[in-house]
Amino acid sequence: MQYKSRGQQVIQAWADFVSTPLDALLQQHINTSTESVVLDLFHDVAAHVPAYQAFLAERAISPDNIQTMADFQKIPAIAKENYISRYPLTDLCRDGELSGCDMIAASSGSTGKPTFWPRFFTDELQIATRFEQIFHDSFAADSQRTLAVICFTLGTWVGGMFTTNCCRYLASKGYPITVITPGNNKDEILRVVQELGGNFTQVVLLGYPPFLKDVIDTGIARGVEWQRYQIKFVMAGEVFSEEWRSLVGERVGSQNPCYDFASLYGTADAGVLGNETPLSICIRRFLAQNPDAAKALFGESRLPTLVQYDPVSRFFEVQEGQLLFSGNNGIPLLRYNILDTGGIISYEAMLQFLADWGFNPLEDLSSHIDAMNHISTRGIHKLPFVYVFGRSNFTVSYFGANIYPENVTVGLEQPVIKEWVTGKFVLQVKEDTDKNRFLFVVVELAPEVEASEDKRQAIAASILNQLLRLNSEFANYVPQEYQTPEVMLAPMGDREYFPIGVKHRYTRR
Repeated sequence: MQYKSRGQQVIQAWADFVSTPLDALLQQHINTSTESVVLDLFHDVAAHVPAYQAFLAERAISPDNIQTMADFQKIPAIAKENYISRYPLTDLCRDGELSGCDMIAASSGSTGKPTFWPRFFTDELQIATRFEQIFHDSFAADSQRTLAVICFTLGTWVGGMFTTNCCRYLASKGYPITVITPGNNKDEILRVVQELGGNFTQVVLLGYPPFLKDVIDTGIARGVEWQRYQIKFVMAGEVFSEEWRSLVGERVGSQNPCYDFASLYGTADAGVLGNETPLSICIRRFLAQNPDAAKALFGESRLPTLVQYDPVSRFFEVQEGQLLFSGNNGIPLLRYNILDTGGIISYEAMLQFLADWGFNPLEDLSSHIDAMNHISTRGIHKLPFVYVFGRSNFTVSYFGANIYPENVTVGLEQPVIKEWVTGKFVLQVKEDTDKNRFLFVVVELAPEVEASEDKRQAIAASILNQLLRLNSEFANYVPQEYQTPEVMLAPMGDREYFPIGVKHRYTRR
């Protein structure tokens, strides 16, 4: 009976996905009460997930007492430390059954020990709708022959396989999309584009932003005529500047960056949480040109990732500056703190804010016609916005890999090296003049130790060895030529990096 009901669940979900037009689905969700959806999910999880039952019981919370959104928002947030890492993987799944899922992804933790994230086919269909927003609304791929080139790392990591599956679901729904999976093999990507790209109206490259830029630059050096292929980009894993978007767009001949790019706010924990839309990109580009408006809106002098989200699929809250989300998945998550700092803004509040600054993004978009001659107001949905500054737990993101200070620490604790250094360092991702990213580590030298080129190279090699050993995401996501960190040696107590008497921060953004 269990297998029959599972099969029926798949058939129903698949029928709904392929038969429901995107606009109709999103409008239906906009008109749905998110409060009832979230409360229904809570009661379902409280009844069927052993780990969450234990989590509530330990805090003397009775599910029967959670009847309103105000009740729900009093429940303690869950996180990796107090929930995911505390219970067996099976207990985190419905009915304590891992076999209720058909796919498992892994994300690398600070020690290199992976966290496993199971999911089922129906979970992927939810996320396929985010991809459909991009391919339909931004790329007009419902009517354009499209080659989707998966440049995310393939394997147990979430990006490659998840993205591949979602693109294939769109093809099954009737989109003229053909998928090919070279992964992060640069030579193979270039070969695929040149040998196959001419058979399609457009080519979409899906991958991490710095890697995709590297592909484009390498292609230019090898004589690839990117303009021939109507290149589009789907990205994830990094915050990037609008200057970066303009530069990459210019190099492939992009005529309209609002419609040629889309970034995903994604995570191994729960797939895609939100996605850039032509509207969100248009708004972000205005804010990049108007830093006073950006500071007034976001409260900081840096530009976050800005995406729209479907609150019926992923419900966001903000608690003390950190984003919490709730959503159904192989491991259902309720008020989950992913350690991202950011905030949420309603559609109406966003447009009113921009009007107060004299900008109407809807007018701005409608004044453009994209390369396919589609009026650019396609796909404006009244969905809320979420903005994300990134992890607040001192990681840096590099080619989509989370790099942890703990990984670098081990590199400085090796024989000989440990005699030269104090153990303090500052980890950053920087950009050179050509907008290529590199890993930059400033290391504090021990007293009476003088800097030398030999020491600098030895420290860089030691850090690299430990990153490759401890962090599987780094080893698999970051191209080899970008793996060796640029190391700078600073004297003890250096005022810029290691001021005395101040609590030290191991990362900078």
